[in-house]
Amino acid sequence: MKLRIGIGHDLHPLAEGRPFLLAGVRLPFAKGELGHSDGDVLAHAVADALLGAAALGDIGELFPPADPAWKDADSMDLLRNVWERVRSGGWDLVNLDCVVICEGPKILPHREEIRRALAAALDVETGAVFVKGKTAEALGPLGEGLAVGADAVCLLEKI
Repeated sequence: MKLRIGIGHDLHPLAEGRPFLLAGVRLPFAKGELGHSDGDVLAHAVADALLGAAALGDIGELFPPADPAWKDADSMDLLRNVWERVRSGGWDLVNLDCVVICEGPKILPHREEIRRALAAALDVETGAVFVKGKTAEALGPLGEGLAVGADAVCLLEKI
């Protein structure tokens, strides 16, 4: 049995007039992620974790922010593309654990919907995916409500 761990991280500033998206789920909030694509930090962190575990590059390499083709792209479409590449390399997902860091909105009321969205995109049982929300205790740009961050760790198994 061959196992690999991957870690992903993403951080985006928050801006008015943008939707707040986590794994494609729109959360009610006055601000949303600012990015070249739709800015979904969780989808980006998960994609990087998967790519890293499979040694297939990173999200910025596959979908460069300077490329107009990815302007306002749906990050869940990018994640599904990444997952197809990882699966084509002979990998299966054992589990995925994620942390979203922001002062608002609260993640807990939306956690199950976010877990289901990630599980559907990765074609796994919801039990293989977990998401937690944390604050930055009023420290730095995350704690001041100026940004949102996400970290993801995955375990892949060679099939």
